[in-house]
Amino acid sequence: MNTQQIKVAIADDHKIFRDGIKMALTGRDHIKFLWEAEDGKDLMHKIQLKQPDVLLMDLRMPELDGMNAIGLIRKEYEEVKIVVLTMYDDQEMITKMMEMGANAYLTKTSDPDEIYQAILTCMNDDFYFNDLVNKAVLMRLQHKKNVRQYYPAPVKFSEKELRILKSIAEDKTTEEISKDVFLSPRTIETIRQNMKQKVGAKTIAGLVMYAMRNRLIE
Repeated sequence: MNTQQIKVAIADDHKIFRDGIKMALTGRDHIKFLWEAEDGKDLMHKIQLKQPDVLLMDLRMPELDGMNAIGLIRKEYEEVKIVVLTMYDDQEMITKMMEMGANAYLTKTSDPDEIYQAILTCMNDDFYFNDLVNKAVLMRLQHKKNVRQYYPAPVKFSEKELRILKSIAEDKTTEEISKDVFLSPRTIETIRQNMKQKVGAKTIAGLVMYAMRNRLIE
């Protein structure tokens, strides 16, 4: 696990919620709060000045909502891990946000331990897949069976790639996959990036949905 200090920022228009999150996470190993933003415009201003490692972000904010903010952040700050933290648990919204580039999606009723775990997991493995996200992805696939493929043509993967792809869908960490297939974590990361490029996916969520949609994994 990465033991370096993780710079965390939070964007939410409710001060009492921002204070609650900071209180719940302050003192946790490796966490350092960098700044807080009260709306989307304030968020985009502050991220230009100091780039966090992880951004905890609500979707409903004045000036600039979270959906538009994610799009802008992904264009300019690819390395920032975005953890959506919102009241919305709509499945269509969840899959949309993951496809747009969110690294995790949590509701505001989430336990502080889960928020902390999501931060650590995103830093070490890029994405945090919880039951909420997994169910949303599966439901979307079930309702899209008769719609044309998300990608125009099936892509062929090697046996090794398919094994790694299945492990990703099972929410295994890079270190766990590395031990399973006897490859270094760096090699696993390279293979994962290559698979994303093959199918044209921008995120791991997109790659997993492609694999499930084309029945490469069950």
